Formats: sequence, structure tokens, C-alpha cells
Amino acid sequence: MKKFLLNLVLLFTISITAQEVQWVSWEEAVTLSKTETNPKKIFVDVYTDWCGWCKKMDKDTFQNPIVAAYMAENFYMVKMDAEGKEPIEYDGKTFKFVPQGRRGYHELAAALLQGKMSYPTVIFLDEELKMLSPVPGYQKVKPFLQIAKYFGENIYKEKDWKSYSGVGK
Repeated sequence: MKKFLLNLVLLFTISITAQEVQWVSWEEAVTLSKTETNPKKIFVDVYTDWCGWCKKMDKDTFQNPIVAAYMAENFYMVKMDAEGKEPIEYDGKTFKFVPQGRRGYHELAAALLQGKMSYPTVIFLDEELKMLSPVPGYQKVKPFLQIAKYFGENIYKEKDWKSYSGVGK
């Protein structure tokens, strides 16, 4: 019996540590949300190549096995370079790279960030691609999971953030 339990724990540990984030493109997420019989919400990680906090969040938060498993189950996950050069077609419009200043920006990233170009920022969209909330800044595992569950489990429909999170008490 002990051997069985040990093997079961080992198998569970291996399966959790093997979980990785499965990123999809914006176009894939939009297609999946429209064609799946049970569509998921969309999560967008808006980053830049030069952003150190973006890389830290990738490594510490998104690669955490619990975060990766929860996000895979509840969201289509999109990684969007805010300075990406490729045009993106969405909703009858072509979003393009805009060369400006030293780096420039992508119009879709700017639209999702509501013009507040701060990195990292994550965006939560519902199943119909309506904005739930942008969340700017680096997030550690525990606060990130609290935010993800707030949107992923539709708690936002019944409770405001302060009531749910205990902020301001």
C-alpha cells in the first residue's frame, strides 16, 4: 500500500511539474473562442523584449505548475509583443505597428492597454472578447492566481474586487 501511495504521489508530482503554459496567437484565441462549443475566456500577456519584469513574470509566475494548470483549464493564453511588427486582423480592422520614438508600438496592444503602455500588463477578456480588466505590473503567483480566479470563475459577476480580495479592510 505504501508503495502504491508513493507511486501515486510521484506520478502526481511529475504531471504537475510537466505542465507548461500553452500560448496561442491572438488569431488562434479569437478563432477558438468562436468555434469551440465551450469557449474559454482570453488572457493576454502584453510584454516587450526589453522588459525585465516581463521575463521575471514569465519565469516565476506563468511557469509555476499550479498557475500553468489553472490558466490552461480556464483561458486561451495569448502572448502579445507590444512592439510586434506583424499586422493583426481583428473585427474587420487591421492593427499595425506604429513607428514612433525609439521603439514604436503595435496598435492592438495599445487598444487593449487603453493607451497606458506599461509592461508587463495582463488583460482578461470574457468569452465574447469584451474587456474584463487590464492588470498592470509584475504579479507573484499567489496574487496572480487570486486575480485569475476572480475572472476565471466568474466571481466578478457577483462580487466587487474589494469584497473578494479583502483589499481596503
